[in-house]
Amino acid sequence: MSRAMLERLTAEPAPTVEATLRALRAVFAGSGEGARAEARMIVGHVLGLDLGGLILGGDRVIESAALARIVELASRRLDGEPVQRLIGEADFYGLAFALTPETLVPRPDTETLVEAVLARLEGVSAPVLADLGVGSGAILVALLHVRSDARGVASDLFGEALATARGNAERHGVAARALFVRGSYASMLAPRAFDAIVSNPPYIETAAIAQLDEEVRLHDPLAALDGGADGLDAYRVIVEEARAALRPGGLLAVEIGHEQGRSVAALFSAAGFVAVETTADLAGRDRVVSARAPGSRASP
Repeated sequence: MSRAMLERLTAEPAPTVEATLRALRAVFAGSGEGARAEARMIVGHVLGLDLGGLILGGDRVIESAALARIVELASRRLDGEPVQRLIGEADFYGLAFALTPETLVPRPDTETLVEAVLARLEGVSAPVLADLGVGSGAILVALLHVRSDARGVASDLFGEALATARGNAERHGVAARALFVRGSYASMLAPRAFDAIVSNPPYIETAAIAQLDEEVRLHDPLAALDGGADGLDAYRVIVEEARAALRPGGLLAVEIGHEQGRSVAALFSAAGFVAVETTADLAGRDRVVSARAPGSRASP
């Protein structure tokens, strides 16, 4: 039915922006919530219009080449490709981030990590941050955007991801306060130099990857998903390397799978971290584990 509706759209003479949006909303309705937003994202991307432009330009006639592109993207969306991949960018913490195949699509749950770090950095002036496995740069750029006195280092194994993160930092005016280095987690960071280290590492159990939604399994990079047999491989490395790079009392905060709170908190404690906390996301599920490196620095 949805395919037939797309075909009818291409057959219509001189469809307007509003008519096309209405048709796409109907096409996507069976795909769950967000049909209106996804329709706007695709049409706006092809026509170069923001939300205001779509509303004010509702009577604008869409030319055939642009309409064909809209239909192509809508068809790919029906095949399960995330709309953020289709348009090449995603919104995170009120900012737009360019994506590449080497980067995850940043998700709203990860904003919990940003909020947790900002709260725990209150009272720390000119903090020096590190984001391990930076991907698109969403976490670090969001933090630097809010904390104009902060500086940051981003690490990633993949050069294309680092280039994407650097581009996003430039886009949002924080690149002058960020350094991008290629390497594994915190292995290249200077000792006792950082006030906070953050990461959204791969944490999916290897055996569970085959059961992930197609949008994730087929379109997000495997290296950013696979956390090993128990999903904890990255955390074991991070706690050891981060402990050496943090200043006394410095903050380590990581995103976790919603069933990993106790396991990751135990790894933090076993590595000598103190004041271990687990923070829930808006759905009430464990999403962030944070802790302080041992030392005498006063905690806010």
